[in-house]
Amino acid sequence: MIEKVISDIESNQDASVGRLHDLLRIPSISTDPGHKPDMARAAEWVHRLLVECGMESEIVETPGHPAVLADSGPAGVADQTVLIYGHYDVQPVGDESLWHSPAFEPTVRDGLVYARGAADDKGQVLAHLLAVESWMKVAGKLPVRIKFLIEGEEEIGSPNLGQLIREHSERLSCDYVALSDTPKFDDTTPAITYGTKGMVYKEVRLFGPKQNLHSGSFGGTLTNPGNTLAAILASLRDADNRVTIPGYYDDVRELSDQERASIRGLPFDEAGYLAATGAPGLDGERGYSTIERRWVRPTLDVNGLLSGFTGEGASTVIPAQAMAKVSMRIVPDQHPERVSAAFDQAVRSATPDTVKLELVTHSLCQPYVAPLDSAGMKAATQAMELGFGTGPVFTREGGSLPILPLFKEVLGADSLMMGLCDPNCNAHGPNEFFGLSDFRAGMRTAAYFVHLLANSK
Repeated sequence: MIEKVISDIESNQDASVGRLHDLLRIPSISTDPGHKPDMARAAEWVHRLLVECGMESEIVETPGHPAVLADSGPAGVADQTVLIYGHYDVQPVGDESLWHSPAFEPTVRDGLVYARGAADDKGQVLAHLLAVESWMKVAGKLPVRIKFLIEGEEEIGSPNLGQLIREHSERLSCDYVALSDTPKFDDTTPAITYGTKGMVYKEVRLFGPKQNLHSGSFGGTLTNPGNTLAAILASLRDADNRVTIPGYYDDVRELSDQERASIRGLPFDEAGYLAATGAPGLDGERGYSTIERRWVRPTLDVNGLLSGFTGEGASTVIPAQAMAKVSMRIVPDQHPERVSAAFDQAVRSATPDTVKLELVTHSLCQPYVAPLDSAGMKAATQAMELGFGTGPVFTREGGSLPILPLFKEVLGADSLMMGLCDPNCNAHGPNEFFGLSDFRAGMRTAAYFVHLLANSK
């Protein structure tokens, strides 16, 4: 049966690309209230396609933009259920003058379709939808039970997703969550991302005099909040770029031998990575490779600094206050609440009583890592090899995806992140694109995945 499904996918390529273009023409920009009607139109488009696929589908309203929930019903072959997650909302266009063609008029050049949302995430999630359609058309039913959760608020932080999942937890219950909202490893190598970092995002505020003061009249007689904040921040890392906060590394899960060997065997282009940043050189925690620092080691970074006079010219003041925003990307087994509390204690200990300290927690996110030996992971691995013609590599991400620990906490399901798009696809930037060959490979991968999962043991 799987051969007939793949044949159907291959013979309907033009129609599939046409549907992709139809979806990409909808300017579903979630951050812009002026596009609220377009958000509703995109949700309706996804809903109609799911109904055409023979699934029970519903548009579920939230306090923000609607989500689409769908269910194929019980499967005929295997007692397995997969929830496919994706999002139909997209980023704003940005500077239109930087686009080579209009962002919401899909244009194909050299086998790449250019449009906002092409890779993030309309093209990738549509590959799964159309694979399900081919299965239903050819076989009349799916070998495993498939559910869909397609939201419209991912690009604004999914503020209502947690409540939606909790309210519909029974309806969304599954064995695995499958999603394609991550990239391939490089332009020719597919990837399965099995881990993401968590995050602790803090703000430090120091207050000194009631207003900016003349440094000639008051310099050397009062604590300067700018000087003090700079010293505090510098004290949080040592000469080896290790975080000095007491207990920071206590819960860090070290890599298994299998993971370390896998990471070190990746064809990582360190020179190309550096060149893309434009920085003079690479740096980081001593004793670890660049890719290990990026994926599996906890970090602490100053994201923003503000104090005193920063305008044109000179103004020699003692600043009344200073502020810094600091993020800590944490790894499996570290706890955001513990790390946040340890950060607060370290900053308090380093702050003199001649300034007032305020600490603000902006966000906490759990890290996530999926087991590599599950039946779902094995099926995803083999499916990508069959779909792309080459086996995937296993990667982690230095960023955070709050939905992954949320799915694990509420549904008890691990997530399988099958990256279909080019890592340089310009997601969030001008001239975003999705390769049509990757679109086809993604549909094949999605079709093989449900077949292999149904036959897994």
